[in-house]
Amino acid sequence: MYPISIIGSGLAGYTLAKEIRKLDKTIALQIFTADDGSFYSKPTLSNALSKQLDAKQLVMHTAEHMATQLNANIITHTRVTQINCAERTLIANNKIYPYASLVLASGAEAIRIPVAGDAAADIISVNSLQDYAQFRDQLQHKKHVTILGAGLIGCEFANDLANAGFSVSLIDLTDKPLGRLLPEMTARNLQQKLQALNISWHLGRSLSSMQHLSQQSTAYALTLDNQHTIQTDLVLSAIGLKPVLQLAQAANIKTARGIVTNEYLQTSEHTIYALGDCAEFCGSVLPFILPIMIGARALAKTLLGDSTPVVYPPMPVVVKTPAQAVVVCPPPMNAAGSWQEQDLGDGIKALFYAGNKLLGFALTGSAVAEKQKLVKHMQDSAA
Repeated sequence: MYPISIIGSGLAGYTLAKEIRKLDKTIALQIFTADDGSFYSKPTLSNALSKQLDAKQLVMHTAEHMATQLNANIITHTRVTQINCAERTLIANNKIYPYASLVLASGAEAIRIPVAGDAAADIISVNSLQDYAQFRDQLQHKKHVTILGAGLIGCEFANDLANAGFSVSLIDLTDKPLGRLLPEMTARNLQQKLQALNISWHLGRSLSSMQHLSQQSTAYALTLDNQHTIQTDLVLSAIGLKPVLQLAQAANIKTARGIVTNEYLQTSEHTIYALGDCAEFCGSVLPFILPIMIGARALAKTLLGDSTPVVYPPMPVVVKTPAQAVVVCPPPMNAAGSWQEQDLGDGIKALFYAGNKLLGFALTGSAVAEKQKLVKHMQDSAA
């Protein structure tokens, strides 16, 4: 029996395995992955194009290298189809694998929205190394790309595509970029900087239909909900991700927005844990790098017998938009408070206060230099 089994070889799965190995060099460790198990940094997908990096160049290590480095059994091209919680077994490729503790690190999948038209199936998303390889191939001989979603990933891809020489249109239901993360003045500052790169904005709008321009053309005609039309060569969906829940739900593990966990990242099944984009920690889904790193360190201890709750400090997110540096530390969801924004001339400093307590911040341009000072201030206030 493998004492610890992990489903998923993304950043969450591999980071957890590394943290386990820092504490225990020999405990049996098994990782299941539906792809080839290559280790790469997923955040690099949204800024690799302008660096002229192909999918192979983004691979840091092969599965074989990771298996040796981690002293782990990595089972590639294998999708787990069933979990038997009572018997502590998995079924994958019609084979039964026992486990003592199981970690679900299955990540998230791209959200698909309904769009009318004969070309709607041609909308692509980039959520894996394989997706990125196909994306690069489809960009050949193209000039204009339309992105659905002006959130973090949408803005990063827009900046990267513009730097690579493409014209870009951005469509989003909200009235400003990074609408869920940035207050008004800060968002407009980012918008202006991106607009200078030949990026056009269609905010407060949605895509109604996508048609082939003609039988002879590879281009598309997009119609927005206000009947405005855009002619484009490729449509990239970046409207967001949703946690992969199907395997957990089939095993009657409690789910909500994500796989529900407690402060130990333990699910409703006491021998099963969840980490990364698929997990919901105390009511929140945290699809960023820092929560994975911090969570993996605590979970490794818990899995090895030292029960350690996860304590998340302020976790600022660096947005990869070279046109304008952006760092945001979002306030807690539904926090009562307000933003105070200050124009510094070459950047915006926005602070979110509840009374006199700083709960979050957003910085652009020169203001990003204050990141560490603000993080320390928030930590001191919470102490």
